[in-house]
Amino acid sequence: MKNLVLPSLLLTFLLSCTGQEIPNKELQIKTGVLAAPEDMREEATVLGFDKNGEVVVIREGTNELYCLADDPNKEGFSVAAYHKDLEPFMARGRELRKQGLNAKEVFDQREEDVKGGTLTMPDKTILYIANGDLNEDSGEVENLYTRYVVYIPYATSESTGMPLEPIGPGSPWIMDPGTHRAHIMISPPRN
Repeated sequence: MKNLVLPSLLLTFLLSCTGQEIPNKELQIKTGVLAAPEDMREEATVLGFDKNGEVVVIREGTNELYCLADDPNKEGFSVAAYHKDLEPFMARGRELRKQGLNAKEVFDQREEDVKGGTLTMPDKTILYIANGDLNEDSGEVENLYTRYVVYIPYATSESTGMPLEPIGPGSPWIMDPGTHRAHIMISPPRN
C-alpha cells in the first residue's frame, strides 16, 4: 500500500472529525467564519474549542458578529454565526447541555430564565447556520449550505402574518411561536 501524506491542516481537520483531536486555532477560525456574511467574517469574534473541548474565544473581533467553530465531538460539519446580543442565550444553552439536559429541558429552562428576567433575549436578531462537506483532496469545505434563523421572541403567526410551516421552497415560516425562541426560519432550496 502506498503511503499517503496529507497536509497537516487537513490531517488535523480529519482527526477532529473522529473526535480524536481538536483542530488547531487557524483551522477553527478559517472554517468557523463560513456561516457569516463574507463582508463580516474578517472582523468577527470566533469561538472555538480548546484542548479540553471547552468553548473559548479564539479570536477577538471588532464587529457585532460572533462565529462558532465546528464542534469536533459532533458528527458532520456545522458552524454558526450570530449577533453578539444572542451570545448570553447561546452560552446558557451550552451551559445547560454541559449539565446533561436534553433539548426539551434546555428549551424549558431558557424559557423560565427569560420569563424570570435572568436571561435576556434580544427583541430581534439573526443566527446563520452553515453545513457542508470536507473535500479531502483540497482540505476545503464544499457544498456549503446556509440557513437563516431570525429570532423574534414571543411572536406568533397572528402577530406576524407568517405561516407555521413553509408554503413553498425557501419560504419563511415561524417556528416555536409564542415562546422566547420564536423565530422565522428561512431554508433556501439546496443547489
